[in-house]
Amino acid sequence: MASPSVNAPKQGSTYDWQLFKRLLPYILQEKRHLVLPLLLLIPLAFAQALQPVLIGQAISVIGQESGAWDFLASRPLQEALNILIWLLLLCIGIRLALDGWQSFLVQKVGQDITRNIRNDMFDHVMALSMRFFDRTPVGKLITRLTSDVNALGDVFSTGAIGIFSDMFSIVISGITMLLIDWRLGLLLIFLLIPVTAIIIYFQQQYRIANYQAREELSVLNSDLQENIAGIEVVQLFRREKFNAELFRTTNERYITAVDRTIFNDSAVSATLEWIALVAIASVLGGGGWLVLGENMEIGTLTTFILFAQRLFEPLRQFADKFTAIQAGFTAVERLNDLLDEPIDIKDIEDPAVLPEPTDERGNVLPGEIRFDHVSFGYKDDEHVLNDLDFTIRPGEKVALVGPTGAGKSSIIRLLCRLYEVNEGQILLDGVDIRDLAQEDLRKRMAIILQDGFLFSGDVSSNISLGETYTPAQIRHAAESTNVASFIEKLPQGYDTMLRERGTNLSGGEKQLLAFARAAIRNPGILVLDEATANLDVGTEAQIQSALNTLLEKRTAIIIAHRLSTIRNVDRILVLKQGHLVEQGSHDDLLEKDGLYASLYKLQMLGQ
Repeated sequence: MASPSVNAPKQGSTYDWQLFKRLLPYILQEKRHLVLPLLLLIPLAFAQALQPVLIGQAISVIGQESGAWDFLASRPLQEALNILIWLLLLCIGIRLALDGWQSFLVQKVGQDITRNIRNDMFDHVMALSMRFFDRTPVGKLITRLTSDVNALGDVFSTGAIGIFSDMFSIVISGITMLLIDWRLGLLLIFLLIPVTAIIIYFQQQYRIANYQAREELSVLNSDLQENIAGIEVVQLFRREKFNAELFRTTNERYITAVDRTIFNDSAVSATLEWIALVAIASVLGGGGWLVLGENMEIGTLTTFILFAQRLFEPLRQFADKFTAIQAGFTAVERLNDLLDEPIDIKDIEDPAVLPEPTDERGNVLPGEIRFDHVSFGYKDDEHVLNDLDFTIRPGEKVALVGPTGAGKSSIIRLLCRLYEVNEGQILLDGVDIRDLAQEDLRKRMAIILQDGFLFSGDVSSNISLGETYTPAQIRHAAESTNVASFIEKLPQGYDTMLRERGTNLSGGEKQLLAFARAAIRNPGILVLDEATANLDVGTEAQIQSALNTLLEKRTAIIIAHRLSTIRNVDRILVLKQGHLVEQGSHDDLLEKDGLYASLYKLQMLGQ
C-alpha cells in the first residue's frame, strides 16, 4: 500500500485562534466548574515563588546580614528561624493540599468537555449522508472519534490549564528576583529568551510530526478494521502473510512519524536541562563575584541559586503542557475537518406533515410513490439512473428487475433518502420526500435488505431497535411472520444474546429476524431487496405465507433476481443501465419477448 499523502497542519496564531474558538463553546459550557481550579492557581504560584525567598532569608538571619527582613532581624535567632520554618511548611502545605485538588478538578472538567465533544461528533457523523461514508474508511472515523478526542482530553488530563499557573509563577518569580537584586534578576530573565525561542521552534516541529503521526494512525486503524471485517476472505485466499506485510509497512510509517514527535518533545526537555545548568553556573559566577566584592550577601546569593533551579521547573512544566496543547490543536484541527463536513441531507425548517399512516381502526394505509423524471449518480458526471418516470399506486406490488448495475438498489436508496436525486423529484402521496422530515418518511416504510444487519444485544432489542414495543407486540410480530418457532428454539428465547453482527446465527436466521423487525412497525410501504436470497427452500416456503400476509394492503417494492418469485406481482419494472425499458405483468412481458423474457428464459434454462 502506498504511503498516503499527508498534509502538514496549518499553523499561525490566527489559525490557532480559529481552532480555539471552535473549542471555546465546550469550555464555556463548563465555565462554572472552571472558576475554582483557576482561582487555586494563585495561591499555588505564590507558594512556589516564596520558598526560595524564605530559604534565603534563613541564610541571611543566620549570618546576621543586612538583607534579613526587619521583623526577623529584631527577634532572637531561634525565634526568627522558627517563624521561617513555619512559613516554609505553610507554603509546602498549601502546595500539597491544593495541587492535587486543583489537578483533580481540572481533569474532571476536561473529561466532561471530552465527553460533550465525543457526543457531538457522534451525532454529526450519524447525520452525514451515505456519500461521505462511501469515500471515508471506517478506521479513519474511529480514529477521529477515539484517538483524536482522547488527545484533546489529554490537554486537560495533563493539567494543561495549569499553563496559566506556570506563566503566573514565572512572572511572580521574575518580579520577585528584580525586587531582590536587579542584576542577577536580569541575568536569569535574559536566559529565558533563548529558551523560549527554542521551545517555540521544537513545539512547531512537534505539531507537524504529531499531525503526520495521527494521519498514519488513521491509515493503520483502517487497515486493521478492513482485515478484521474481511478475515474470512483473508484466510480463505491465504492472504495472511501478504496482508501482514502490508500492515507492517503501515506500522513502520506510523512508528517513524511517532519517533519524530518523541525527538522534538525530548529536545525541549534536554535543552531545558542544559539551560538550567547554565543558569546555576551563571548565578554562581556572577553572584560569587558580587559577594567577593561585598556587593551582595550570601543569603541573597542562596535565594538566586534556588531561583535558578526553580525558575526552569515551571518552564519545563510549561513546555510539557504546551506539547499537550499542540497535540490537542492537532486533534482539534482533524476534528474540525470532520465537523465541517457538510450534512447533505437535512430536514427543511417547516416540513410537510402527511396524515397518519393508519386509519381510525388502526388499519395501515398504503402509500403512493412517484418517480418524476429522476436522474441520479454517485458521481456527478456518471448517472446510474436516467430520467426515471413511473408511479406505484397505493397497495400495488411492483417488482424491479434487470441486470446487475441496472440501478435497482439505487432506487431504494433514493426512496429512503439516503442519497438526494440529482434531477427530478420523488413524491410520496403527492409530497416531495425532501419536504418531509426524514423520521416521518422512514417510519412509513420498512426495508428488508439481503443482508440483515444485527447489533450486539438480545433478540428482542434487535426486533424493536430501541423503540418502545411491549414484549407482547414483539412476540406477535414474530408469530405473524412465522419467526417465533425459530426464536423459541434459541437457548434463552427472546432474551438470547447475539454477538456482533449476529455471528451466532445463520444467514437465514438473521434474515428471519429482519422480517419480524419490519412486521412490528406495521408500515404502509414495504421494500424487499433480495429479502429471501439467504433463505433455503424450506425456510422460504415457511415464510412465504407470512410474507403474503405482510404484503396485504401495503404498497410494495420487490427486488428479486429469482424471477420465478415475482410472477404474481401487479407490475414488473425492467431496468437496463439506469433506464426503464419495459413494464407490465409477468405474462405481458413474456409476450413482448424483450429483455425480461430473455432474463427469464436464461434462468429457466439454468434451472
